[in-house]
Amino acid sequence: MFTTDESSPYGYVSFNRRPSTIEEILLIEIKPGWKKGTKITFPEKGNEQRGVIPSDLVFIIDEKPHSVFKRDGNDLIATQEISLVEALIGYTAQVTTLDGRNLTIPFNNIVSPVYEELVKGEGMPITNEPGKKGNLRIKFSIIKFPTRLTSEQKTGIKRLLTSS
Repeated sequence: MFTTDESSPYGYVSFNRRPSTIEEILLIEIKPGWKKGTKITFPEKGNEQRGVIPSDLVFIIDEKPHSVFKRDGNDLIATQEISLVEALIGYTAQVTTLDGRNLTIPFNNIVSPVYEELVKGEGMPITNEPGKKGNLRIKFSIIKFPTRLTSEQKTGIKRLLTSS
């Protein structure tokens, strides 16, 4: 059966059409550094209705939690668990970056629970600034305490800490 359809690009004659599903593959190139909430829009690739311009198809970026890093803008935050001894006399942190590099970061001074080490340029890529990255911030959690101390050790620690 034919009907007249003035919107048809092939003249005034068209077949009666039913809505149909058309599959199309759309590629999204995820750029390093994209933040949660970034929108990718494919104009006029959404639902269609007769006589109406198709809607836009919009994808919104979400982030998966990471076992080592938390994101704060363009910075990455890693928390190192250290012992009281390491906090007082120093230690060396080993951090594997998101791109697989191993960083060795020595700490030779006393590390307090509120201390934060800043490693410049080891954070997330900054989307609109090619070659530039945020920072890696290393925080500390002093969790390994001695389970017991002898009275001599207690006296020594007291003498050491009260003399400073």
